[in-house]
Amino acid sequence: MVVHELLAPAGDLERLKIAILYGADAVYIGGPSLGLRANASNFTLEEIKEGVMFAHKYHKKVHVTVNIALHNKEIDGLLDYLKALEKCEVDAIIVSDPTIMQLALKNTNLDVHVSTQASTLNIEAVNFFEKLGVKRIVLGRETSYEEIKSIIDNTNVEIECFIHGAMCAGYSGRCVLSNFLTARDANRGGCSQICRWDFNLLDQKQNKLVGDKDFTFCIKDLSMLKYIPKMIDMGISSFKIEGRMRSIYYIATVVSIYRQVIDKYLSDKNNYRYDLELEKILTNCANRDSIPQFFDGNYDESVQYYNGRVEVSNQDFLGLVLDYQDGIVTLEQRNYFKPNDQVEIFGPNMQTISLTISEIYDEEGHLLDAARHPRQIIKFKLREKVEPLSMMRIKR
Repeated sequence: MVVHELLAPAGDLERLKIAILYGADAVYIGGPSLGLRANASNFTLEEIKEGVMFAHKYHKKVHVTVNIALHNKEIDGLLDYLKALEKCEVDAIIVSDPTIMQLALKNTNLDVHVSTQASTLNIEAVNFFEKLGVKRIVLGRETSYEEIKSIIDNTNVEIECFIHGAMCAGYSGRCVLSNFLTARDANRGGCSQICRWDFNLLDQKQNKLVGDKDFTFCIKDLSMLKYIPKMIDMGISSFKIEGRMRSIYYIATVVSIYRQVIDKYLSDKNNYRYDLELEKILTNCANRDSIPQFFDGNYDESVQYYNGRVEVSNQDFLGLVLDYQDGIVTLEQRNYFKPNDQVEIFGPNMQTISLTISEIYDEEGHLLDAARHPRQIIKFKLREKVEPLSMMRIKR
């Protein structure tokens, strides 16, 4: 029986807990070494232990990325690190280098998942990894529906696919532009996102070509919300969200939206209807357009921003609920809001509450005309009870 796991990113313990509470079945995190997010907070071994204990309390899983392109100098101590992860009781490691795969499979009880960094795109590669003894393969994001379906129909290994988040301009795990232009190795966690830069276009005589905007090959984000029923029915085991460096608001929003869609479809497939309101919330959460990318076989110019783009910083996230006592919400402010604003509060195990902000106060009880200071503690009245770690956002 296929278990349709919702797998969320977590860059630190706070985001791990948010992902679990908002509906993820599992999280993937970076450890103190050999992961691929140099700019993420990442986890110490002690934090991994704490994260695993928290996840297992809710019967959820933790996967640790060990998916770096391995150099000779990193082989020493590798087995000790894998043993340490095993001692932390992590549920799986995500690996791209065959050396790490073989070492883990021969010397530990860790489940091994093949990372998307391995760019697995065909059934022969899947069969090769399956014979090694891996439990799961994260397919390259470049696979189409037909390719994924053919692979699933011809293998017994679990298949994991990305459903949401940023895309690479080249094959995932193969880009060297960052290394070439900035000496930051994308395949060792240091990507400087060259594909997001603006470039001058030159003709053969090195004359600048003048256009409306500078050229970019920035790729639009991935969103598979409309295709979740199709992905469930084709037998995908795990639905992966990209973004270990994303905010708690992004993680909470994306996880909760996909959780609702997965659960609604599985509970009543015959009467399932796509919810445009959920799509609207998901779209407002990000600052780039989201499309199905390779899944539907569309590879034309519409998948990228070839002629410039505008990325506006998302300011929908207004605050994190810290407490609720006697009809008073205590909120840690994250973006500007004021009385009479239309807002929503959403959170784990609750219906979304819509309200109009009335009077707001600071910690000392002083009446405020607006909440304008980042992370200021704000209080306001609300009849409905809300739980800590619920979030308030702009109602659109």
